[in-house]
Amino acid sequence: MPLSRTAELQPFPAEDFADVLQANDAYALDYVDAGLTGWARKGLAVVTCMDSRIDPLAVLGLEPGDVKILRNAGARVTDDVLRTLMLASHLLGVTRVLVMPHTDCKMASGEEADIHQAIKEKSGVDTRSIEIRTVTDQRSAVITDLTRIRTFPLLPAGLVAAGALLDIRTGRLTPYDV
Repeated sequence: MPLSRTAELQPFPAEDFADVLQANDAYALDYVDAGLTGWARKGLAVVTCMDSRIDPLAVLGLEPGDVKILRNAGARVTDDVLRTLMLASHLLGVTRVLVMPHTDCKMASGEEADIHQAIKEKSGVDTRSIEIRTVTDQRSAVITDLTRIRTFPLLPAGLVAAGALLDIRTGRLTPYDV
């Protein structure tokens, strides 16, 4: 049976990734294996947005190896985040979770239909079959997401979950009481 056009094996697009590969070559020249394991030394997992302005390690004063970082659009607790937290809490030392959305987030700038329409206008693609998970009230979204974590039966009963909003302009976290 032939593969679909997108599933066909293709050579690595080296020209499109030349900058990345060159930067990695430079990185690898001075790389020293720190001997880290997959264990979260600080027992922490952070669910945050994919926004490239966010450096979770710097925001939280952490180092590589301290924390598991889970990123997606809007810092939402999706089924895949729950799956990852299950693995991290049972196998990789995670005992607490911080859900950390941020200000000036595209996923908090409009309704679901607005994002679908913007994609349609920009690229002509109808994305309405995908749940975008926009939020109009980030605190309410964090409450929903923390409830998902706190009630997920495959997570340890003692897993501690909290939420805090990162101000993208000041770098400060505002904890949510939920």
